Amino acid sequence: MKKGLLVVFTGNGKGKTTAALGCALRALGHRRSVCMIQFIKGPWKSGELNSVKRFKDLMDIYIMGSGFIKNDEDIKKHKEAALKAWQFAKEVINSSKYQIVILDELTYLIKYKMIEESDVLSVLSKRPSELHVIITGRGASEALIDAADLVTEMREIKHPLSRGIKCQKGMEF
Repeated sequence: MKKGLLVVFTGNGKGKTTAALGCALRALGHRRSVCMIQFIKGPWKSGELNSVKRFKDLMDIYIMGSGFIKNDEDIKKHKEAALKAWQFAKEVINSSKYQIVILDELTYLIKYKMIEESDVLSVLSKRPSELHVIITGRGASEALIDAADLVTEMREIKHPLSRGIKCQKGMEF
C-alpha cells in the first residue's frame, strides 16, 4: 500500500530538524521533490540552506520565522509571521508540487496558540493522499501524535551547551 505518511520528530533532544533533513536527503536521492518551511528559525545562514542550493531543481527551503521565542512577550511579534507562514504552508501542501513537505518547528506554533491545532489537523487529514509531511519541534501535542503514522521522540542525555560549548557551524546550524 502506498500512502503519504505523517511523521513527527519531537522531544527535548537535538536532532529533530536533522532527522527531517536526513529524510529529505534520502528523497532527493530518488529524485523526489521536497519543500521545507521553517516556522521559527530566523534569517541567519544555516548549513542546510547552503546545501539545498545544490538541489535547487528538487528542494526549496522557505525561512519564514523571526527567530527563536525567548519569552511570552515574544509571542506577539511572532504570531503575525506564524499566521503568514501557516497560510503559505497550506498552499504548499495542497499544491501537489512536492512529494515531501517538512514543517520545521510547527509544534511551537500550536503550543503557543499562534495557529489553531484543529486547523492543522484538518489540513493534514485532507492533504493529497501520497504526500509525506514531516513535522518537527518540541512538545508535540497528543492530538498530533495520534494523527501521525510515525513519531520519534529525541531525548537529551548529554549536550555540549550544558558544558559551556557554544553552537557550532555544521553541527547545530
